[in-house]
Amino acid sequence: MIGQLPFTATPRYNFPTEYQNLQLPHNFIELSLRSMRKLDGECLVPAAISLSDSVESHPSLYAPSPSNYESQSLRSIPLKPSQQPATIIAIDVSNIKLGETDSGLLIAIRAAVVWMRNRQYRYLRLGPFPFHITEQNKQKICHLFRAHNFQTSPNSQITPKLTDTHNRISNLLECWLQMNISTRSQDSIVLWDGSLTAGTPDNPMQFLSKLLETARNRLNRILAFAKTTTLRIGNQVLTDLTTETPSPCLIQVKSIPLNPSTPLRFLGNIYVTRFARSNCSFRLDIDKNLPIEEGIAAVEQLLGNDMLYQGYPETLRLAHIYSTFTASEVIGIQRFIAQTHGLRIIMRPNLRRLLFGPFGKGVDA
Repeated sequence: MIGQLPFTATPRYNFPTEYQNLQLPHNFIELSLRSMRKLDGECLVPAAISLSDSVESHPSLYAPSPSNYESQSLRSIPLKPSQQPATIIAIDVSNIKLGETDSGLLIAIRAAVVWMRNRQYRYLRLGPFPFHITEQNKQKICHLFRAHNFQTSPNSQITPKLTDTHNRISNLLECWLQMNISTRSQDSIVLWDGSLTAGTPDNPMQFLSKLLETARNRLNRILAFAKTTTLRIGNQVLTDLTTETPSPCLIQVKSIPLNPSTPLRFLGNIYVTRFARSNCSFRLDIDKNLPIEEGIAAVEQLLGNDMLYQGYPETLRLAHIYSTFTASEVIGIQRFIAQTHGLRIIMRPNLRRLLFGPFGKGVDA
């Protein structure tokens, strides 16, 4: 069974919206509308509803680490929850493939911002935004990235494949929200879903560095939580590392060698969290340019102000819940778009099932 807090029955989750002036850039919304205008009358092949999280994997980016890691690369830090009041803000964005049309892909994107102040949780949802991505309009979508300076590395000028464009759009929305929250908030703890690794087309070094600097100038502290990671110390995945220090504690990873040929750079100090006695642990990145003591103090404030479920911050858990699409929502969006644009829904035969019967396993089976 999946444990869930009964948040629908408690009044603390009846959130009034506070960030009502948090408006999306006009051309982002206009891009969504324009992409849907030429959709009328096409055929739609609905995507199989798969709501599992996608995990990016870069197995060859990291150089091997020494096996005697306990004495060389790790430092255990005990934590004491701080009752000093703090505003905690979490951001998460998700996208899902709705189906294929005659000319491209139909996707939907949604974001959520959740913040906690004075033991009360509030949220703001943005979307869902439907996009019809084709070979003809993906250039305009990539131009939107460059117009907002979200991608400034040479690799960012390369137009992505059609199947990758929805991740780029989703990343654009997340970057805009992160920058918007960093400039509007003051002296807050801001939680991201992911890491502070720069050098990829979606997270260019120049933009991520500017974003972290903006947050520091506003006295905000960025904490990035990753549920999964490909980083290893010796023969162990980072989140499998253990310590004799009782929970709550942090395990600081002092150094992780990178493959010299990769453009990736770590802009955060890397930790493994042990916030609860459960087996759940997470990768935590804290801005490198923050003093280490200030970063640890921010974690202790997080422990003293936010609720934890299985060692995971409640604000970030709620941001994930409110941004993620449920199966019934996907069916409803597919139906709404089909009716609005007069799409003809067709079902393609499953070739794996036709060829291999019960042995036809795979992503499209």
